[in-house]
Amino acid sequence: MKFPQTHTLQQIATIISSEFVGEPDFPVLGMNEIHVVSSGDIVFVDHPKYYDKALQSAATVILINKNVDCPEGKALLISDDPFRDFNKLTQYFKPFEKTNSLISETATIGQNTIIQPGSCVGNNVSIGDNCLIHANVSIYDNTVIGNNVTIHAGTVLGSDAFYYKKRPEGFDKLISGGRVVIKDNVDLGASCTIDKGVTGDTIVQEGTKIDNQVHIGHDTVIGEKCLIASQVGIAGCVVIEDEVTIWGQVGITSAITIGTKAIISAQSGVSKSLDANKSYFGTPADDFRKKYKEIASIRQIPDLIDKLNKNE
Repeated sequence: MKFPQTHTLQQIATIISSEFVGEPDFPVLGMNEIHVVSSGDIVFVDHPKYYDKALQSAATVILINKNVDCPEGKALLISDDPFRDFNKLTQYFKPFEKTNSLISETATIGQNTIIQPGSCVGNNVSIGDNCLIHANVSIYDNTVIGNNVTIHAGTVLGSDAFYYKKRPEGFDKLISGGRVVIKDNVDLGASCTIDKGVTGDTIVQEGTKIDNQVHIGHDTVIGEKCLIASQVGIAGCVVIEDEVTIWGQVGITSAITIGTKAIISAQSGVSKSLDANKSYFGTPADDFRKKYKEIASIRQIPDLIDKLNKNE
């Protein structure tokens, strides 16, 4: 998330009432999670295990819960609760804005685009030309939709990331300030849900086709010309490269990559990154032929036990 204008380190420290290490006029351009940070961004870290990763990342401002040595060319924001203060910044720069109509006055709708009754289009949404939005679709604020996109009834674009911190009193939610971006020539089936990024974008690239009842988690990027069948669940921060085929009821864990033209068979469970140009099956998902050989071997176990018992 980039700020509307450059802020100083001192200004940011004032917003969250924190101490800082660095020049008061040190420039701050935005805030992001560690996997999408760039120069000028704030990143937060609240566990010693990840201090070095945050301090050595591309971020130039580190919101941290310990006064550590500040790397050259960077600045620190010292907080007793970085998670809480990261939320404060999201609320400050991306506050919730209610809308008083089904289609917000700040939304931009392209030529020949049809929006059926009951759909809700939020603030600052952009929809391209020749799109068809069926009934009761919910498009949250700041979503970007390209040209020639079809979205079927009941789909929700831009719901919050499923991201919580466990505290003694319960779960504390990380507030989402990112977007959903749908590129040209994408089809989305009925009752799909696509979460917005925490600070960045959840993206579906051009030409991808998605069936009914598919969930896509926050900050996931789906490549061009992918096919995703019904009831697939994709966790946050997944990268799915171009022309991947995912059949029904596949579950994919967070922060992994599925290589170009991979094929994942129905009801597989993907727990690690998968190479390109291969077919996969099973839980945990593995090479299709290897997995079927394993299944064939397992089926032989009862016969092997019977033979052993007869030889005793």
